[in-house]
Amino acid sequence: MDPSLRDKYAIVGIGQTPVGKLHGMSDYAIQMSAIKNALDDAGLSKHDIDGVVTHSHMLGAVRVHHQRVSEMLGIDTAFGLSISTGGATSPMLIQTAMMAIEAGLCKTVLCVHGDKRATRRESAGMESVDEFGPEYGMFGATAHHALGLTRHMHEYGTTHDQLGAIAVAFRKHALLNPGAQMREPMTLDDYHRSRWIVWPFHLLDCCLTSDGGAAVIVTSAERAKDLRQKPVFLMGAGRANHSRGWLHGTHMTELAAKESGAAAFRMAGIRPADVDTAQLYDSYTYIVLATLEDYGFCKKGEGGQFVQGGRIELGGELPTNTSGGMLSEGYLEGMLQITEAVRQVRGTAGPSQVKDAEIAVVSGNGGNTVCHSTLILRN
Repeated sequence: MDPSLRDKYAIVGIGQTPVGKLHGMSDYAIQMSAIKNALDDAGLSKHDIDGVVTHSHMLGAVRVHHQRVSEMLGIDTAFGLSISTGGATSPMLIQTAMMAIEAGLCKTVLCVHGDKRATRRESAGMESVDEFGPEYGMFGATAHHALGLTRHMHEYGTTHDQLGAIAVAFRKHALLNPGAQMREPMTLDDYHRSRWIVWPFHLLDCCLTSDGGAAVIVTSAERAKDLRQKPVFLMGAGRANHSRGWLHGTHMTELAAKESGAAAFRMAGIRPADVDTAQLYDSYTYIVLATLEDYGFCKKGEGGQFVQGGRIELGGELPTNTSGGMLSEGYLEGMLQITEAVRQVRGTAGPSQVKDAEIAVVSGNGGNTVCHSTLILRN
Protein backbone atom coordinates (compact mmCIF):
# COMPACT_ATOMS: atom_id res chain seq x y z
CA MET A 1 0.00 0.00 0.00
CA ASP A 2 0.96 3.65 -0.45
CA PRO A 3 3.19 4.83 2.43
CA SER A 4 0.96 7.91 2.68
CA LEU A 5 -1.64 5.63 4.30
CA ARG A 6 0.72 4.74 7.16
CA ASP A 7 -1.02 5.22 10.54
CA LYS A 8 -4.05 6.80 8.83
CA TYR A 9 -6.33 3.95 9.96
CA ALA A 10 -6.64 2.02 13.18
CA ILE A 11 -8.14 -1.09 14.75
CA VAL A 12 -10.48 0.07 17.50
CA GLY A 13 -12.28 -3.12 18.51
CA ILE A 14 -11.64 -6.86 18.61
CA GLY A 15 -13.82 -9.76 19.66
CA GLN A 16 -13.73 -13.52 19.48
CA THR A 17 -15.59 -16.61 20.62
CA PRO A 18 -14.35 -19.77 22.26
CA VAL A 19 -12.64 -22.14 19.83
CA GLY A 20 -12.90 -25.91 19.54
CA LYS A 21 -16.17 -27.72 18.85
CA LEU A 22 -19.14 -25.45 19.47
CA HIS A 23 -22.00 -27.89 19.02
CA GLY A 24 -24.55 -25.57 20.61
CA MET A 25 -23.97 -22.64 18.22
CA SER A 26 -24.81 -22.12 14.56
CA ASP A 27 -22.40 -20.44 12.15
CA TYR A 28 -24.33 -17.19 12.41
CA ALA A 29 -24.52 -17.40 16.20
CA ILE A 30 -20.73 -17.69 16.26
CA GLN A 31 -20.35 -14.68 13.97
CA MET A 32 -22.84 -12.56 15.93
CA SER A 33 -21.13 -13.40 19.22
CA ALA A 34 -17.73 -12.32 17.89
CA ILE A 35 -19.25 -9.12 16.48
CA LYS A 36 -20.96 -8.23 19.76
CA ASN A 37 -17.68 -8.68 21.61
CA ALA A 38 -15.88 -6.43 19.13
CA LEU A 39 -18.54 -3.72 19.35
CA ASP A 40 -18.42 -3.85 23.15
CA ASP A 41 -14.63 -3.65 23.05
CA ALA A 42 -14.76 -0.53 20.86
CA GLY A 43 -17.64 1.09 22.75
CA LEU A 44 -19.70 1.24 19.56
CA SER A 45 -23.22 0.19 18.64
CA LYS A 46 -24.08 -1.76 15.53
CA HIS A 47 -25.55 1.44 14.05
CA ASP A 48 -22.07 2.98 14.04
CA ILE A 49 -21.04 0.38 11.44
CA ASP A 50 -21.46 1.42 7.80
CA GLY A 51 -19.19 -1.16 6.17
CA VAL A 52 -19.08 -4.95 6.51
CA VAL A 53 -16.37 -7.21 5.05
CA THR A 54 -16.69 -10.92 5.72
CA HIS A 55 -15.21 -14.33 5.15
CA SER A 56 -16.56 -17.74 6.04
CA HIS A 57 -16.18 -21.31 4.86
CA MET A 58 -19.92 -21.02 4.38
CA LEU A 59 -19.17 -18.91 1.31
CA GLY A 60 -19.46 -21.91 -0.98
CA ALA A 61 -23.06 -22.36 0.10
CA VAL A 62 -24.09 -18.79 1.03
CA ARG A 63 -24.04 -16.05 -1.56
CA VAL A 64 -23.33 -12.44 -0.56
CA HIS A 65 -22.35 -13.51 2.93
CA HIS A 66 -21.77 -9.90 4.02
CA GLN A 67 -25.40 -9.13 3.26
CA ARG A 68 -26.58 -12.02 5.42
CA VAL A 69 -24.39 -10.81 8.28
CA SER A 70 -25.78 -7.28 7.95
CA GLU A 71 -29.30 -8.68 7.87
CA MET A 72 -28.64 -10.66 11.05
CA LEU A 73 -27.31 -7.49 12.68
CA GLY A 74 -30.29 -5.48 11.49
CA ILE A 75 -28.28 -2.71 9.81
CA ASP A 76 -28.07 -1.10 6.37
CA THR A 77 -24.55 -0.40 5.14
CA ALA A 78 -22.90 1.85 2.61
CA PHE A 79 -20.33 -0.80 1.72
CA GLY A 80 -20.28 -4.60 1.88
CA LEU A 81 -18.05 -7.31 0.48
CA SER A 82 -17.49 -11.04 0.93
CA ILE A 83 -13.96 -12.11 0.07
CA SER A 84 -11.93 -15.29 0.09
CA THR A 85 -8.26 -15.70 -0.66
CA GLY A 86 -7.66 -18.75 1.50
CA GLY A 87 -5.49 -18.29 4.56
CA ALA A 88 -4.44 -14.84 3.35
CA THR A 89 -8.00 -13.58 3.81
CA SER A 90 -7.91 -12.27 7.39
CA PRO A 91 -5.26 -9.55 6.86
CA MET A 92 -6.97 -8.83 3.53
CA LEU A 93 -10.24 -8.10 5.38
CA ILE A 94 -8.40 -5.34 7.24
CA GLN A 95 -6.69 -4.06 4.10
CA THR A 96 -10.03 -3.99 2.26
CA ALA A 97 -11.53 -1.98 5.12
CA MET A 98 -8.68 0.53 4.87
CA MET A 99 -9.15 0.88 1.10
CA ALA A 100 -12.92 1.28 1.40
CA ILE A 101 -12.59 4.08 3.97
CA GLU A 102 -9.83 5.75 1.95
CA ALA A 103 -12.09 5.68 -1.13
CA GLY A 104 -14.85 7.41 0.81
CA LEU A 105 -17.21 4.45 0.59
CA CYS A 106 -17.74 4.17 4.35
CA LYS A 107 -16.31 5.32 7.69
CA THR A 108 -16.29 2.38 10.12
CA VAL A 109 -15.87 -1.19 8.93
CA LEU A 110 -16.65 -4.47 10.64
CA CYS A 111 -14.44 -7.38 9.53
CA VAL A 112 -15.58 -10.86 10.58
CA HIS A 113 -14.78 -14.52 10.05
CA GLY A 114 -16.51 -17.40 11.78
CA ASP A 115 -17.87 -20.86 11.13
CA LYS A 116 -18.17 -24.44 12.33
CA ARG A 117 -15.28 -25.92 10.39
CA ALA A 118 -14.50 -28.60 13.00
CA THR A 119 -18.01 -29.94 13.52
CA ARG A 120 -18.82 -29.65 9.81
CA ARG A 121 -15.78 -31.76 8.95
CA GLU A 122 -16.70 -34.20 11.73
CA SER A 123 -20.15 -34.74 10.24
CA ALA A 124 -19.10 -34.71 6.59
CA GLY A 125 -15.90 -36.75 6.78
CA MET A 126 -12.89 -35.88 4.60
CA GLU A 127 -13.00 -32.52 2.86
CA SER A 128 -13.26 -32.47 -0.90
CA VAL A 129 -10.00 -32.44 -2.82
CA ASP A 130 -9.01 -31.10 -6.19
CA GLU A 131 -9.34 -32.98 -9.45
CA PHE A 132 -6.18 -34.70 -10.70
CA GLY A 133 -4.92 -35.33 -7.18
CA PRO A 134 -6.44 -38.24 -5.28
CA GLU A 135 -6.05 -40.68 -8.15
CA TYR A 136 -2.30 -40.09 -7.86
CA GLY A 137 -2.24 -40.28 -4.07
CA MET A 138 -2.36 -36.51 -3.48
CA PHE A 139 -4.92 -36.06 -0.70
CA GLY A 140 -5.42 -32.63 0.85
CA ALA A 141 -3.34 -29.64 1.85
CA THR A 142 -0.86 -31.57 4.00
CA ALA A 143 0.42 -33.58 1.06
CA HIS A 144 0.63 -30.42 -1.01
CA HIS A 145 2.66 -28.55 1.61
CA ALA A 146 4.86 -31.60 2.19
CA LEU A 147 6.40 -31.07 -1.23
CA GLY A 148 7.68 -27.64 -0.18
CA LEU A 149 9.09 -28.82 3.13
CA THR A 150 10.81 -31.76 1.44
CA ARG A 151 12.44 -29.34 -1.00
CA HIS A 152 13.50 -27.01 1.83
CA MET A 153 15.04 -29.93 3.72
CA HIS A 154 16.91 -30.98 0.59
CA GLU A 155 18.18 -27.47 -0.22
CA TYR A 156 19.06 -26.28 3.28
CA GLY A 157 19.30 -29.28 5.59
CA THR A 158 16.23 -28.31 7.64
CA THR A 159 15.56 -30.90 10.39
CA HIS A 160 12.65 -32.24 12.36
CA ASP A 161 14.26 -30.95 15.55
CA GLN A 162 13.98 -27.46 14.10
CA LEU A 163 10.35 -27.92 13.07
CA GLY A 164 9.64 -29.40 16.48
CA ALA A 165 11.07 -26.29 18.14
CA ILE A 166 8.25 -24.29 16.52
CA ALA A 167 5.52 -26.67 17.68
CA VAL A 168 6.93 -26.82 21.22
CA ALA A 169 7.25 -23.03 21.48
CA PHE A 170 3.65 -22.44 20.45
CA ARG A 171 2.37 -25.10 22.83
CA LYS A 172 4.24 -23.38 25.68
CA HIS A 173 2.40 -20.19 24.77
CA ALA A 174 -0.96 -21.99 24.60
CA LEU A 175 -0.49 -23.22 28.16
CA LEU A 176 -0.76 -19.57 29.24
CA ASN A 177 -3.99 -19.12 27.27
CA PRO A 178 -7.10 -20.52 29.02
CA GLY A 179 -9.01 -20.36 25.72
CA ALA A 180 -6.58 -22.51 23.75
CA GLN A 181 -7.72 -25.87 22.40
CA MET A 182 -4.47 -27.64 23.25
CA ARG A 183 -3.36 -27.18 26.85
CA GLU A 184 -1.39 -30.37 27.45
CA PRO A 185 2.35 -29.79 27.80
CA MET A 186 4.43 -30.97 24.85
CA THR A 187 8.10 -31.87 24.64
CA LEU A 188 10.33 -32.30 21.61
CA ASP A 189 10.15 -36.06 22.25
CA ASP A 190 6.34 -35.84 22.12
CA TYR A 191 6.65 -34.08 18.79
CA HIS A 192 8.90 -36.80 17.36
CA ARG A 193 6.57 -39.56 18.65
CA SER A 194 3.46 -38.06 17.06
CA ARG A 195 2.24 -40.05 14.07
CA TRP A 196 3.10 -39.25 10.49
CA ILE A 197 0.41 -37.53 8.44
CA VAL A 198 2.34 -37.12 5.19
CA TRP A 199 6.12 -37.33 5.43
CA PRO A 200 7.86 -35.10 6.43
CA PHE A 201 4.91 -33.80 8.50
CA HIS A 202 4.13 -35.26 11.90
CA LEU A 203 0.69 -34.70 13.38
CA LEU A 204 2.16 -31.95 15.57
CA ASP A 205 3.41 -30.09 12.50
CA CYS A 206 -0.19 -29.54 11.43
CA CYS A 207 -2.72 -26.93 12.54
CA LEU A 208 -5.91 -27.67 14.42
CA THR A 209 -9.43 -27.71 13.03
CA SER A 210 -11.72 -25.39 14.97
CA ASP A 211 -15.18 -23.92 15.28
CA GLY A 212 -15.12 -20.27 16.25
CA GLY A 213 -15.21 -16.68 15.14
CA ALA A 214 -13.44 -13.36 15.48
CA ALA A 215 -14.23 -9.79 14.51
CA VAL A 216 -12.18 -6.62 14.07
CA ILE A 217 -13.41 -3.03 13.69
CA VAL A 218 -11.44 -0.54 11.58
CA THR A 219 -11.91 3.22 11.33
CA SER A 220 -9.88 6.36 10.73
CA ALA A 221 -7.11 7.26 13.16
CA GLU A 222 -8.88 10.58 13.70
CA ARG A 223 -12.13 8.97 14.77
CA ALA A 224 -10.29 6.35 16.80
CA LYS A 225 -9.12 9.03 19.25
CA ASP A 226 -12.65 9.36 20.62
CA LEU A 227 -13.35 5.67 21.17
CA ARG A 228 -13.01 3.41 24.19
CA GLN A 229 -9.79 1.58 23.37
CA LYS A 230 -6.31 2.85 22.74
CA PRO A 231 -6.03 2.80 18.92
CA VAL A 232 -3.83 0.21 17.24
CA PHE A 233 -2.52 1.91 14.13
CA LEU A 234 -2.20 0.15 10.77
CA MET A 235 1.40 1.02 10.06
CA GLY A 236 2.08 -1.25 7.09
CA ALA A 237 0.27 -3.60 4.74
CA GLY A 238 1.23 -5.78 1.80
CA ARG A 239 -0.08 -8.61 -0.33
CA ALA A 240 1.24 -10.79 -3.14
CA ASN A 241 0.18 -13.84 -5.12
CA HIS A 242 2.32 -16.59 -6.58
CA SER A 243 -0.44 -17.17 -9.06
CA ARG A 244 1.62 -19.52 -11.23
CA GLY A 245 1.33 -22.03 -8.41
CA TRP A 246 3.27 -23.88 -5.76
CA LEU A 247 5.26 -25.96 -8.22
CA HIS A 248 6.58 -23.05 -10.31
CA GLY A 249 10.22 -22.06 -9.97
CA THR A 250 11.26 -21.49 -6.36
CA HIS A 251 7.71 -21.00 -5.05
CA MET A 252 7.92 -24.03 -2.75
CA THR A 253 10.79 -22.52 -0.78
CA GLU A 254 10.17 -18.80 -1.34
CA LEU A 255 6.60 -17.87 -0.48
CA ALA A 256 4.74 -14.80 -1.69
CA ALA A 257 5.62 -13.63 1.83
CA LYS A 258 8.82 -12.24 0.33
CA GLU A 259 7.01 -9.67 -1.81
CA SER A 260 4.13 -9.11 0.61
CA GLY A 261 6.41 -8.60 3.59
CA ALA A 262 8.73 -6.26 1.67
CA ALA A 263 5.75 -4.10 0.69
CA ALA A 264 4.49 -3.93 4.28
CA PHE A 265 7.89 -3.04 5.73
CA ARG A 266 8.38 -0.43 3.00
CA MET A 267 5.02 1.19 3.82
CA ALA A 268 5.75 1.09 7.57
CA GLY A 269 9.23 2.53 7.10
CA ILE A 270 10.80 -0.02 9.44
CA ARG A 271 13.00 -3.13 9.29
CA PRO A 272 12.32 -6.64 10.65
CA ALA A 273 14.71 -5.85 13.54
CA ASP A 274 12.22 -3.21 14.73
CA VAL A 275 9.43 -5.78 15.27
CA ASP A 276 8.69 -6.82 18.86
CA THR A 277 6.40 -9.77 18.20
CA ALA A 278 5.27 -11.83 15.20
CA GLN A 279 1.86 -13.45 14.83
CA LEU A 280 2.34 -15.71 11.84
CA TYR A 281 0.06 -17.98 9.88
CA ASP A 282 1.05 -21.45 11.08
CA SER A 283 -1.04 -23.90 9.13
CA TYR A 284 2.15 -25.98 9.25
CA THR A 285 5.41 -25.51 11.12
CA TYR A 286 7.13 -25.16 7.76
CA ILE A 287 5.08 -22.09 6.80
CA VAL A 288 6.30 -20.31 9.95
CA LEU A 289 9.92 -21.14 9.15
CA ALA A 290 9.63 -20.04 5.51
CA THR A 291 7.76 -16.83 6.44
CA LEU A 292 10.45 -15.83 8.94
CA GLU A 293 13.02 -16.21 6.17
CA ASP A 294 10.98 -14.40 3.55
CA TYR A 295 10.18 -11.49 5.88
CA GLY A 296 13.90 -11.01 6.43
CA PHE A 297 14.24 -12.07 10.05
CA CYS A 298 16.95 -14.40 8.82
CA LYS A 299 18.43 -15.42 5.49
CA LYS A 300 16.82 -18.00 3.23
CA GLY A 301 17.79 -21.44 4.47
CA GLU A 302 18.59 -20.24 8.00
CA GLY A 303 15.06 -20.44 9.40
CA GLY A 304 15.77 -23.78 11.07
CA GLN A 305 18.60 -22.37 13.14
CA PHE A 306 16.63 -19.17 13.81
CA VAL A 307 13.70 -20.92 15.54
CA GLN A 308 15.91 -22.92 17.92
CA GLY A 309 17.27 -21.91 21.30
CA GLY A 310 14.09 -20.17 22.50
CA ARG A 311 14.36 -17.28 20.05
CA ILE A 312 10.65 -17.41 19.13
CA GLU A 313 9.45 -18.10 22.68
CA LEU A 314 8.27 -15.53 25.21
CA GLY A 315 11.41 -13.89 26.52
CA GLY A 316 13.24 -14.58 23.26
CA GLU A 317 14.35 -12.27 20.50
CA LEU A 318 11.10 -12.56 18.51
CA PRO A 319 8.17 -13.99 20.54
CA THR A 320 5.94 -15.59 17.93
CA ASN A 321 2.31 -16.74 18.07
CA THR A 322 2.12 -15.84 21.72
CA SER A 323 -1.42 -17.17 22.25
CA GLY A 324 -0.56 -20.58 20.76
CA GLY A 325 -1.14 -20.06 17.06
CA MET A 326 -3.10 -22.38 14.80
CA LEU A 327 -0.97 -25.28 16.01
CA SER A 328 -2.20 -25.02 19.61
CA GLU A 329 -4.73 -22.19 20.16
CA GLY A 330 -7.16 -22.73 17.30
CA TYR A 331 -7.60 -22.28 13.56
CA LEU A 332 -9.78 -19.34 12.53
CA GLU A 333 -8.23 -18.63 9.13
CA GLY A 334 -5.69 -16.25 10.69
CA MET A 335 -8.10 -13.99 12.59
CA LEU A 336 -6.65 -15.00 15.97
CA GLN A 337 -3.25 -13.80 14.81
CA ILE A 338 -4.76 -10.33 14.35
CA THR A 339 -6.59 -10.23 17.68
CA GLU A 340 -3.46 -11.40 19.54
CA ALA A 341 -1.32 -8.80 17.77
CA VAL A 342 -3.78 -6.10 18.86
CA ARG A 343 -3.66 -7.29 22.48
CA GLN A 344 0.12 -7.33 22.40
CA VAL A 345 0.53 -3.75 21.19
CA ARG A 346 -2.25 -2.57 23.51
CA GLY A 347 -0.36 -4.22 26.37
CA THR A 348 -3.37 -6.33 27.39
CA ALA A 349 -2.14 -9.85 26.55
CA GLY A 350 -1.95 -10.98 30.18
CA PRO A 351 0.52 -13.76 30.98
CA SER A 352 1.57 -13.85 27.31
CA GLN A 353 2.44 -10.16 27.16
CA VAL A 354 5.69 -9.32 25.42
CA LYS A 355 7.51 -6.70 27.50
CA ASP A 356 7.31 -3.21 25.98
CA ALA A 357 5.72 -4.49 22.77
CA GLU A 358 5.16 -1.61 20.38
CA ILE A 359 5.19 -3.18 16.89
CA ALA A 360 3.70 -6.48 15.70
CA VAL A 361 3.76 -8.15 12.31
CA VAL A 362 0.89 -10.42 11.20
CA SER A 363 0.88 -12.80 8.25
CA GLY A 364 -1.72 -14.67 6.27
CA ASN A 365 -0.83 -17.44 3.81
CA GLY A 366 -3.28 -19.44 1.76
CA GLY A 367 -4.57 -20.83 -1.49
CA ASN A 368 -2.22 -23.81 -0.98
CA THR A 369 0.62 -21.31 -0.42
CA VAL A 370 -0.21 -19.14 -3.45
CA CYS A 371 -1.60 -16.06 -1.65
CA HIS A 372 0.04 -14.00 1.08
CA SER A 373 -0.91 -10.89 3.05
CA THR A 374 0.86 -8.89 5.74
CA LEU A 375 -0.07 -6.33 8.39
CA ILE A 376 2.23 -4.28 10.62
CA LEU A 377 0.53 -2.83 13.69
CA ARG A 378 1.80 -0.31 16.26
CA ASN A 379 0.55 1.30 19.44
